Parts: sequence; C-alpha cells; structure tokens
Amino acid sequence: MSLAGKRIGFALTGSHCTLEEVMPQVQRLVDAGAEVVPILSESVDRTDTRFGPAQKWKDELFRITGKRPFATIVEAETVGPKKLLDALVIAPCTGNTIAKLANAITDGPVLMAAKAQLRNRRPVVIAVSTNDGLSNNARNIGMLLNMRNIYLVPFGQDSPREKQASLVARMELIMETVSEALEGRQIQPILVGAG
Repeated sequence: MSLAGKRIGFALTGSHCTLEEVMPQVQRLVDAGAEVVPILSESVDRTDTRFGPAQKWKDELFRITGKRPFATIVEAETVGPKKLLDALVIAPCTGNTIAKLANAITDGPVLMAAKAQLRNRRPVVIAVSTNDGLSNNARNIGMLLNMRNIYLVPFGQDSPREKQASLVARMELIMETVSEALEGRQIQPILVGAG
C-alpha cells in the first residue's frame, strides 16, 4: 500500500540506545509521502542520557517531520476525537510501555495516543525493544499479539549470549509493517533474527 498522503503517528519511548536506529525510519516514512506526527514519552522528552540529550531527539524529529512532537497526555488525547492518524507506530517500544499497553494502563502521551488510536479501530504498530521480552514481558507480548488492531514489527533476540531475554524489532521493517497493517494484515514472519 502506498503511504502517500497517510498520516502516521510515530511515538518514541525510552529505549534510548535505539533512538538513533529509528530516526532513519521516520525519514523513510516522510520520503514515502506520509505526514508523520511525532509523539514522545516523558522519558524521551525529558531525559538526557549517554545516547544524547533529550533536545537532540526533539530537534531531529522536527527537522525530519516539520512538526513539534506531542509530549503531553492532553496533546495525545486529540488523536481519538479528531481521528488524527491512519496508523500509529511505537518505536522503540519499551517493556514498560508493552506491559502498560497490554494491561490498559494509560499514564503518558504515547499510551494515550495508542488508546485513542485503538478506540478508532485503527492500527497500532509496535517495534519491541526490551531486555525482558523473553522473561517478565513475554506474557505481555503474547497478549499484544492477540489484540485486535495491534501489529508487531518482526523481532528477535538481539544478543542471545549476553542478554538471553532481550528482544528487539528489525527497525528497518517498520514501513513495511505499517503498509501491511493499513491493509489489516500482520507482516510475516514475526519472529526473525535481529539482523
């Protein structure tokens, strides 16, 4: 499916080590003709880390999309009543966000945008990035796999010898996953090597 003219929310959560990897995927969506609406978790919006200051990521998103990111629950809530998005991507999607989404907890802008999107029966695309995907969060990922209108970017173990429970999505497959999700299909295969 062509993404030209589609409005895609792109939400970033606090897997700070993965932010550099997802920025080119935001650019790919823009290059494909999508209007990208950036959304930030509180962690990405406010936390300076060894992977860069928060302002770096906000500036990069603005440079790519031309839009100031939604960074509050109030801003993200507009996704629902305005039917603002054709699809919402959460990438990277931390284990914390996965657990909250699976258990209907809405305590931040990214989760509010997801709740609003699901209210409208529109796709939410999850790009997993968590150190506990095969341990504490395995159950939650399983729940998301069975939820209507949630689609997962193909994922696998990123460092099986050093971090046996860690899972990460193949971020380069975000655009393809969005295209399939807009057609109501889960891209296959879901389980892959991390690349």
